Amino acid sequence: MSVSAPSAANTSLKGGFLAAIFLMATSAIGPGFITQTATFTAKMGAAFAFAILASIVIDFVVQLNIWRITALTRRRASDTANAAIPGAGYVLALLVLIGGLAFNVGNIAGAGLGLNAMMGVDPKIGGAVSALLAIGIFLSRRAGLLLDRMIIGLGLLMIVMTVIVALTTNPPVGEALRQAVLPDTIDFATITTIVGGTVGGYITYSGAHRLLDKGLVGEENLQAVTRASLTGIAVTGVMRFVLFLAILGVVASGVTLDLSSQAANPAAQAFASALGEWGLRVFGVVLWAAAITSVIGAAYTSVSFLTVFGEMDDRGRNIATVIFIAVSLVVYLALGKAPASILVFVGGFNGLILPIGLTIFTYIGFARSDLMGGHVYNRPLLIASAVVCALTWYMGFKSVGTIFSFLLG
Repeated sequence: MSVSAPSAANTSLKGGFLAAIFLMATSAIGPGFITQTATFTAKMGAAFAFAILASIVIDFVVQLNIWRITALTRRRASDTANAAIPGAGYVLALLVLIGGLAFNVGNIAGAGLGLNAMMGVDPKIGGAVSALLAIGIFLSRRAGLLLDRMIIGLGLLMIVMTVIVALTTNPPVGEALRQAVLPDTIDFATITTIVGGTVGGYITYSGAHRLLDKGLVGEENLQAVTRASLTGIAVTGVMRFVLFLAILGVVASGVTLDLSSQAANPAAQAFASALGEWGLRVFGVVLWAAAITSVIGAAYTSVSFLTVFGEMDDRGRNIATVIFIAVSLVVYLALGKAPASILVFVGGFNGLILPIGLTIFTYIGFARSDLMGGHVYNRPLLIASAVVCALTWYMGFKSVGTIFSFLLG
């Protein structure tokens, strides 16, 4: 018995970290990122590699600091913010909830696009069916277990299938690597949108809050939390470049992707151009897997911020999550915008939320060691956080007009 108990504990610990890694990874590689990548690669070509690299660097700094500080404070982000700056947690919670709702509308749109590509289902019907499936998971008595297994399983499926597709194209890898460092053009609105779609809004906190719910917190777990965060960032980073290269190979071959019509689905066009009918079906599976896991992740994480307004037990949170998904579905069905345009917009919108939360956490790291159990936080990481914080504020300021022109269009 003395041997089996630690073994069971280690298995639970690894499972908790794996669930957090994949929740963060599948949220960061959702339908928004896939559609944004296709749209911007078609517009910018290899120069878009710079935005991809920038998003990975920003992701590294943001996720590493927020996961670590959340583990040390043993509180959800909104509670931590309130303790550091009275009232800040309420503001952060409202922003994340609004951004999470916007993201989830986009995620449901992505699920609809995925089923459309996979089986020819009308996107609105596909989005509705996918949302109802997500609701069914949270109504289950074993919601936590179903959440972890579905996130991990679909995350692996999405990664494997995208790698297979990428291997069949012939992208100009050398040119992409050059442009990643020395781009011909730099578009701040594009960078803000792609950063928002990969680490903005609720995504920043998805893995960290999952660790909290698993009890993997405190200085005793700090090294493991750091490793898990780095692993998640590595997985998402590789996946982002693989997807970009796959689409770049199609664009570089001379194929022109349709970005103008209401029915435009540029990522689906890229996969179909590379592999024909089979490629379109594969794309449908990849996009749907990315979308349904992101629907679940967005709802789960956004609702976790509601606890700042009052305590909620697991049943209450599951009911609130169901309502959140249902509201997202209603908004999606009522919108007249094309699904692809929704997915591009929500990334930009959530990119504007990112610097607010990061500013609060950077301040905590510098000045509020009392909230971290007296832990003196790593100074180089904090300096990097301050630099990225300033950068995200600047990018947000530069791109506000471009992003919100969506609302007027």
